Amino acid sequence: MAVETFLPDDDCVPLTGSGGTAPSLALLARPRSAPEAARAVLGRGARGVVARGHGGACGDAAQNAGGTVLDLTRLDRIHGLDPTEGVVVCEAGIGLDRLARSLLPHGWQPPPGLVDAARPAGRRAGTVGGAIARGALAGRVRSLELLTADGAVTTVRPGDALCEATVGGLGLTGVVLSAEFALRPVETGYVRERSARFRDADALLAHWTGAGAPRGPHARAWVELSGRGRAVLTTAEPVPYAGLPRGHRARRAPLGLPSGAGATGGLRPLPGLARPRLFPPYGPGALGGLLTASGSGTSAPGASLLPRLLAALGESGLPPVPGLLGPFVRYRCAVPEGREQELRGILGVLADRRSPARGARHARVERVDADGAGPLAFPVRGWCLELDVPAGAPGLGRFLDGLDERVAAAGGRVCLAEDARLRPALLPVMYPRLDAFRELRAALDPRSVFRSDLSRRLGL
Repeated sequence: MAVETFLPDDDCVPLTGSGGTAPSLALLARPRSAPEAARAVLGRGARGVVARGHGGACGDAAQNAGGTVLDLTRLDRIHGLDPTEGVVVCEAGIGLDRLARSLLPHGWQPPPGLVDAARPAGRRAGTVGGAIARGALAGRVRSLELLTADGAVTTVRPGDALCEATVGGLGLTGVVLSAEFALRPVETGYVRERSARFRDADALLAHWTGAGAPRGPHARAWVELSGRGRAVLTTAEPVPYAGLPRGHRARRAPLGLPSGAGATGGLRPLPGLARPRLFPPYGPGALGGLLTASGSGTSAPGASLLPRLLAALGESGLPPVPGLLGPFVRYRCAVPEGREQELRGILGVLADRRSPARGARHARVERVDADGAGPLAFPVRGWCLELDVPAGAPGLGRFLDGLDERVAAAGGRVCLAEDARLRPALLPVMYPRLDAFRELRAALDPRSVFRSDLSRRLGL
């Protein structure tokens, strides 16, 4: 869906999410300190301001056509670490992968789920501020420093309505300058990865909902949307020191940065400690036989892209490369626990031979153990489904509109951080606390200083 047009000038730059769709022009400011950020907020134009990190999400929540966008990636310092309690204080622009590498020698890591070890090629791990905006740090935040519409900096804590609205609030309650949040302890820099293959999504879900099924934060499944509909479930558990194989190099420096993939015994570096796996936006099958029937490791035809991708991307940490393999739309939705039949139905619609989503080749499924706290928080206890579809697929818009209706009827919701096309009429169905968020915004920011393409499109 196109955003409003306006008359551009020479100071504006085009911005998109990592999918390279729905571009808009904005004035980009890069503050290095809280006072610089405050001056940018107070000096914004008539179309307001919104903060932005690495731009790794595919939605338009970090775009502001004709307005100001604050690039916070220069606010990237770690202010302090309590190694006894496992609490870190850092600025909002620090990359999550860099934070993970900085914390490892002290025996701590960011909360699980923040850094995706299987993120697409060219997509950075995101920032602390971006994780807060999409609600990924719910339950871990101790306090936030928030720059408000009047240029003042206030500290908010769990239990405050403003704190709840900010975690998952898509940057519409203010600019998060720094955060204090709890970490998780680790004994080594590795996880042990295991995989199980299933003939189809029904067999996968039957296993995943049965007794003894994996429930950890590193459990996820890939379901084939083309071909025979096979699925693979991968789990990864942090490896304690005693679990390292004899003679493994990590036994000499268990909290040293892993130097490679560590394939011995299924070991892989913790998410954020190594290069992202080079899965292109349309699923892992384009670069290797993740879902091959045997363990022979036979390469898919797209594997010849690997040398070119490596040369183009180099080390992890490069900015996103939208359009490297063509613009794409990321569809990410949540389905509540107990509605597995509806999830099966959605997967069936995606895999239908006439479905434009078959261009995604695979869908990713994860279990979610807790609901989000804020009124716009995306997480729902149950299931999360995600796929990346080529943007030019015929009939894609109408197809995704129908998918939205199925998700809403199942009591689920679409992830707003990844969305640039949802119809406003479905928003209150998916987010029943929407009015509370609007009321809080109206009270704290009556002039709507904080705005984005998403907030205008959906009337937030």
